[in-house]
Amino acid sequence: MSNAHKGTALVTGASSGIGAIYADRLAKQGYDLILVARSVDKLRSLASVISDTTGRSVEVVQADLGRRDDLRRVEQVLRTDQSITMLVNNAGVGAAAPLLDGDVDSMQAMIDLNVTALTRLTYAAAPAFVARGGGTIINIASIVAVAPELLNGVYGGSKAFVLAFSQSLHHELADKGVRIHAVLPGATATDFWAVAGVPIELLPGEIVMPATAMVDAALAGFAAGELVTIPALPDAADWERFEAARVALKPNLSHSSPAARYAAQPAVA
Repeated sequence: MSNAHKGTALVTGASSGIGAIYADRLAKQGYDLILVARSVDKLRSLASVISDTTGRSVEVVQADLGRRDDLRRVEQVLRTDQSITMLVNNAGVGAAAPLLDGDVDSMQAMIDLNVTALTRLTYAAAPAFVARGGGTIINIASIVAVAPELLNGVYGGSKAFVLAFSQSLHHELADKGVRIHAVLPGATATDFWAVAGVPIELLPGEIVMPATAMVDAALAGFAAGELVTIPALPDAADWERFEAARVALKPNLSHSSPAARYAAQPAVA
């Protein structure tokens, strides 16, 4: 446990699962906390435990980030609380049903939370961090960001946004003292699966990681300076090769004429 005070971390989706574990670990590392979630009773119970065990200050903010007024309240906290040095964008929802079996209103709600809320909270925090000369934004994405075939396509698309957004933020803000970290968990033992309609008991045990192990691995990746952490990936060189291949495409993605293979073919008589 660290005694050095590191400022305040605001954690969304903090009442259970990954968010609650992040809150516990960050408090033990020296952060005060602002915990955001819909369930105020769970938040208060968690806040009491963390405060008692770590001695850190823990505030709770009851908010449904899918609701505009609640989201704006949390944005205002990020803009005005000068003690905040870290934002953990953990709140999100998933789906496993194929697109044709899904409900479009539920898909819209997923985008509102996974994309819109995360974007607005980031844009509330980032200017303040730049003005103060430093800060950290941790975005919880998913392996479906690079493997969208695995689950619902809208969910995969929303997490691909989180990854791309994080990479762009790193490009823009690294020289301004703002650290960005994207985490791509695989199947993790939380209530995500029950909400998504797939009981976790139906998943092969060998692919499901305990949530505590996932968060501890993610924080180890953060400490090691990684921009992107995939907790289950055995060899970091695999990701480095994936990224190198992506970067290698850039010089040839935009030219004044089409590639030769798309040249007009002579008309067949």
